[in-house]
Amino acid sequence: MITLNFKFLYRIPCQFPVPQLGSFDYVPETKEHLDWADLVTVDLSLYHTEEGKKQLAKTLIDAVREKGFFYVKNFNISQERVDRQFTLGKQFYELPLEEKEKYTPEGLDQGKFNGYIPAGRTIVNRETGLRSRVEIYNIPKFNGDFPQNHPKVIQDNLPEIEEFARALHSEVLDPLFVLLALALELPEDYFTKLHQYSVKSEDHLRYMKYSKYSTEENKSLKNWVYGHTDLGSFTLLFRQPVAALQIRYHSTNEWKWVKPQDATLTVNACDALQMLTGGYVKSTIHRVTIPPADQQHVDRLGLLYFSRPHNDVPLATIQDSPVLQREGITQNDFERSGNPVPTMEEWTFAKQKWQRTFRDQDDKKHQNAVILPGFAERPYA
Repeated sequence: MITLNFKFLYRIPCQFPVPQLGSFDYVPETKEHLDWADLVTVDLSLYHTEEGKKQLAKTLIDAVREKGFFYVKNFNISQERVDRQFTLGKQFYELPLEEKEKYTPEGLDQGKFNGYIPAGRTIVNRETGLRSRVEIYNIPKFNGDFPQNHPKVIQDNLPEIEEFARALHSEVLDPLFVLLALALELPEDYFTKLHQYSVKSEDHLRYMKYSKYSTEENKSLKNWVYGHTDLGSFTLLFRQPVAALQIRYHSTNEWKWVKPQDATLTVNACDALQMLTGGYVKSTIHRVTIPPADQQHVDRLGLLYFSRPHNDVPLATIQDSPVLQREGITQNDFERSGNPVPTMEEWTFAKQKWQRTFRDQDDKKHQNAVILPGFAERPYA
């Protein structure tokens, strides 16, 4: 065993022994000329001055209102730590299927999602019956609310995984929530109070694998994952070079490819922020499409973190923001419909249940299904 010093993650140094994992090799980036999205970058090295915060707050709010995705750099987590997490994800997916399936949660179709979610749960081509090859392993918060059994490769590295997840919260999410509060002219701690790590919420770290399709199968597909929005606050996506992620611009509805950028996170705003701001912040529509030809021969491994408000937070429009008041924004979809405003927990499990029971990517009727009274999922190509 070797001992790694985690002082580059936290202001307070932290040490513990971690197992050797080997290296993780990223595939080469595509050489095809794609229609890349023009996204801004939030440089957190500017965060520690008042002028820098002011500048970043404007950058952030423009990004989440106009395009929805943005990059974050200088977030105080080394590439070595990121590479080790990709290695852990790779080693998990190398386990036999029967071993992984031991960690599938009971009640998967009722919205449960922590643990292993196997491939094949949705149809991606109705004519041939071809099924999705997406696998997921979700690891919830390490705050005592979510006891979970893990396979040995995860259990042996759990202290390191916890260290990594907590660093994402303190080094990335907390600054982003402060910047969002500043942009809305709210107290700096407005959103951090709704996203405390010690309080119960459905945050989770995810290892996600998209297994490849054959050339002929790809020709028959529209996308690997249909257009959708995420249900929480911010989603953090670590760079991986298989081009497949596309976003739909809020302003023009054009689909654009998201380019992998070195030493960055790709971040998008999600449903909870849209509801809390009455639509001023827009939940980003995105999809996973078929990779370019020079990358279709490899699997695509993703490393993500999903942030959500506390479970008991009502998703009602913030009434204290001078910005929203000047815009005349006082209600979201639920409030306008006259239906009860859900808590974050109610929204999470309603949408997760809808997603888990969704079997056919081309079924537009299902995409228009009511998730909760006052909100129907929109169809996105």
